[in-house]
Amino acid sequence: MNVLFMGSPEIAAPSLKAVLESGHKVVGVVSQPDRPVGRGLELTPPAVARFAKEKNLPLFQPESIKKNPEFLETLRGLKADVIAIVAYGKILPKEVLDLPPHGCINVHFSLLPKYRGAAPLQWALINNEEETGVTTFRLKDGPVDSGPVLLQKKVMMHDEDNAEILGKRLAVIGAELLIETLDGLSDGSLEAMPQNDRLATPAPMLKKEDGHLDWTRKAKALWGQIRGVTPWPGAFTSLKGKRLKIHTAELVEHPKKGAAGEIVEIQGDGIQIACGQGALLIKDLQLEGGKRLACDVFLKGHPLTPGERLGT
Repeated sequence: MNVLFMGSPEIAAPSLKAVLESGHKVVGVVSQPDRPVGRGLELTPPAVARFAKEKNLPLFQPESIKKNPEFLETLRGLKADVIAIVAYGKILPKEVLDLPPHGCINVHFSLLPKYRGAAPLQWALINNEEETGVTTFRLKDGPVDSGPVLLQKKVMMHDEDNAEILGKRLAVIGAELLIETLDGLSDGSLEAMPQNDRLATPAPMLKKEDGHLDWTRKAKALWGQIRGVTPWPGAFTSLKGKRLKIHTAELVEHPKKGAAGEIVEIQGDGIQIACGQGALLIKDLQLEGGKRLACDVFLKGHPLTPGERLGT
């Protein structure tokens, strides 16, 4: 089939690569415009746009698709049989949804109808789900991510997962599932199944404040939060009036008791922090203005003692 691919971040790039290497033809790639990145605010293309340029694929980076009749005509001219979307980043108007004969197929990083929205794998981690997965479904005009499901694959969570690590794993699985979906649509073997809207859960875009750690919460809840907001927006607390970013943490099997946020023990490889229930062992951390450091290295430059508290 002729495939128009729409995607932007790194998690979408493996899917574009897979389509390019399949028996299907990529007739064009639509990605977000280049954006300023980093302290120098250097104009930088999204990962999908970079890949498309490397492979000399027709690339389009419109600022807006809605109320853009010229771009709609451009899309019509590509004569795509199907539009494949992976983390494109914008809601598509009905005129685009109705354009290809096989519809618009979205690769979504959750087991729909759970976690509809912009940050599905992050919220699965935050909520300490034991499994998540990837879903391909046909987009429809209506509530976000509510279209009929084509294929799904479950994925078990690992303790070392954070949003970055899990995202890389799901990106590969999503690419495989997309090709399986395109093949099934091409030979007519796939049947779309409606979602059960009563089981739907939201996965809204993360905000910076979602990284703030409230030490009165249970240790397991904070552990999930740290994994889900890493690398962005990042989990943070405060230490002696400065922001302290927590990159990795582990649940403590036999926690020592202390007030919420209190340092109850300093070990060679971690700092044990009391929570509302249980404790976390902080492994990698970063003080405001400094670099990310392993705990033993951090303590050499920032000595701490039991009884001191975070978040005050």
